[in-house]
Amino acid sequence: MKFRNPTAQVFVPDGLPPEAALARTTHLAVVAHQDDAEILAVHGILECFRRPDRWFCAVVMTDGRGSPRSGLYQDYTDEEMRAVRIEEQKKAAVVGEYGALVLLDYPSAVLKDGRQEGPVADLVAVFRATRPEVVYTHNLADKHPTHVAVALRTIQALRALPAPERPRHLYGCEVWRDLDWLPDEDKVILDVSARESLQMALLGVHDSQVAGGKRYDLATMGRRRAHATYSATHEVDVLTGATFAMDLTPLIEDPNRDVGEYVRGFIDRFAREVAEQLGRMA
Repeated sequence: MKFRNPTAQVFVPDGLPPEAALARTTHLAVVAHQDDAEILAVHGILECFRRPDRWFCAVVMTDGRGSPRSGLYQDYTDEEMRAVRIEEQKKAAVVGEYGALVLLDYPSAVLKDGRQEGPVADLVAVFRATRPEVVYTHNLADKHPTHVAVALRTIQALRALPAPERPRHLYGCEVWRDLDWLPDEDKVILDVSARESLQMALLGVHDSQVAGGKRYDLATMGRRRAHATYSATHEVDVLTGATFAMDLTPLIEDPNRDVGEYVRGFIDRFAREVAEQLGRMA
């Protein structure tokens, strides 16, 4: 498979030829950084784990060179950090038994530049090779600029496909901004109660990030447990772990729909819900 970026690569944990490995994909994540798939798309990983009829594929867009570092990794060069993060992501693919892992290896600046054609072209090629049923990416209200850029490139690529080739669901998920603020009618609740030990292992594999000063493993598992409890005010817990998503499917069902207006709709409904409740209680 040829990509615009010559340093891109496809890794297949079970050794199947890349074309066959990609073709079996049912659930696919398009993420900015190494470890983002394990944070935002764990629902897809769990849905596919040891299921011969379901396969998870992760697409990581950036090269990892600009990662913060401390402790053991504090003196690593950008190139050394890139190599570490790629190796960690491959380890996660092995632990999670992914069908395939695509590393597109772009600098963040390229992804944030909407004039660059390479990232979208590469994603179109991946989507044509995989034909997933479900796609997970970053939510459009995330506070990390690269995350938002990746979500936009994902939408652009999916819109470039003929309608029959687009996935049934496109979910914008949480990393750098929770989605607990979404009104309940807008909130997609994804059950991630199963296999907590596997979830912890997937997060812990990214040692350069955890040991580098950010306890993403504890924070992410805590958020999943908190969502399960706080998602309903008057009901006993049904789930032990949950992630929230923004449904982005309408943006690929109607390629002419304005992305900014669509996201503002969520924000406006949240603002209206808060204002109406204050009015009732007053």
